[in-house]
Amino acid sequence: MTKKYETETPGYTMTTVMEEAARCLLCHDAPCSAACPAHTDPAKFIRSVRFRNVKGAAETIRENNALGAICARVCPTEKYCELACSRSGIDVPIDIGGIQRYVTDFEQADDMHILHAGDSNGMHIAIIGSGPAGLQAATTLLEKGYSVDIYEKNAKAGGYLTYGIPEYRLPSNIVDYEIKRITDMGANIHFNTIIGKDMTMDQLKAENDAVIVAIGASEAKMLPMFENNDAVETAVSFLARTKQAKGNIDLPDNALVIGGGDVAMDVVTTLKKLGVEHVTDAVYEQFDEFRASKKELAGAEREGVTIIDGYVPDSVNGHTVTLKHRHINSEMTIEADTIILAIGQETNAKNLGIKLEHGEAPSAGYKTHDPKVFITGDIAQGDKTVVYAVQKGKEVAGEIDSILGGNRDDQ
Repeated sequence: MTKKYETETPGYTMTTVMEEAARCLLCHDAPCSAACPAHTDPAKFIRSVRFRNVKGAAETIRENNALGAICARVCPTEKYCELACSRSGIDVPIDIGGIQRYVTDFEQADDMHILHAGDSNGMHIAIIGSGPAGLQAATTLLEKGYSVDIYEKNAKAGGYLTYGIPEYRLPSNIVDYEIKRITDMGANIHFNTIIGKDMTMDQLKAENDAVIVAIGASEAKMLPMFENNDAVETAVSFLARTKQAKGNIDLPDNALVIGGGDVAMDVVTTLKKLGVEHVTDAVYEQFDEFRASKKELAGAEREGVTIIDGYVPDSVNGHTVTLKHRHINSEMTIEADTIILAIGQETNAKNLGIKLEHGEAPSAGYKTHDPKVFITGDIAQGDKTVVYAVQKGKEVAGEIDSILGGNRDDQ
């Protein structure tokens, strides 16, 4: 039952990755590199692969992205580097994510140790949250010589990487290995620790030179009409329990999913891979407005998900939902064993002293009203993808270093 859920699509072999890399036009001032939010420099690592220097390719990836193996699998490359690829004008863009996955898989198989902590500068940073932004911030700070302690509310690190993205897209062993690289550098992760309950912000500030709040949008949104309905579950809950159980969960005969983003696509595709015969997805957006990545939408369609676009819930009675179209006079009623809401997540920053508006900081940047406290990740303005979290993690670390001066040559 769980084999399709646990099985990742096979990656490139040495022969096929060389064939794909050979398609690269070796552009001067390559647009793919300029389009990468994490500045991973695809042009440089593809050139290295093309000349069989896989170790050099791995070094290029890691000097910019501590989560390179994860981004290779989950980054919506069609929106960033591949969208900018010059090869698109000839046939199709280079499979940059696939090549990056080959390189990072090679790196892991060869047990390369590319990331290293810098000489200690005697300064200490606390990070609240161990999602992608927090992990990247920790890596960058460790490289600059800071001591880093990460405080995680859950029993495992990784945030949505660990508790959300399905196994077939992002295997748990990849997430665990990426995190181990960072702890091997010296990051200390304190699990099952809630700041504001087990420790206070004042304690963290007193014990550290700076505090980074890197909490994610981990709490599911709920439409009032669906509250207290035993037939309803949120996408956050469904994906978390499915991943932790490796797909060994009780399944309905049919399911209705409401939502049209990447999380909704994860839910519907997971249901189909687990063997649920009838999966229907009701989406607010019409197809030309879809928020989900083309890759994830295509995956859902391949699995046979029924997608109804342009419809919104109007009422619910137990297992029965009535939906109306946004633009035309059309109504439908669907009865389902399970109803799963994938309508977005929100952030809980209670007891952290952080002012948020609609789940994120009211102004751009990483500083707060407290000179010792910084923000990054989902609560900082900007895209909410993993690759943007990497960018935000690097940037907040750089900003702290520029203020504290922990890595200046004159010290």
